[in-house]
Amino acid sequence: MLHTVTKSPNAADLKTLYAIASNNDAILLLQDGVLCGLINTEALTNLMYTSTFLFAIKVDVLARGLSNRISPNIVLLNYNEFVALSVLHKQQLSW
Repeated sequence: MLHTVTKSPNAADLKTLYAIASNNDAILLLQDGVLCGLINTEALTNLMYTSTFLFAIKVDVLARGLSNRISPNIVLLNYNEFVALSVLHKQQLSW
């Protein structure tokens, strides 16, 4: 399953995401959801524990000036790679 997080850690229902996601699920951070990928945050720690596949949209990270603060454990994707990731996961949930 692909979980897309578009909201900041304060606005997204991350507790439910942590409860239902499995290690084989992919989590993609986009829009304000990229804030969940900041180094040394509770949100990132929980995301890393929840899934082994963490991604973020690169232009959203850059637009928010977070390229130096985003975790190196998160793979940055362009929009074509996002489409390819979506094709791999037939089921998707948005947070």
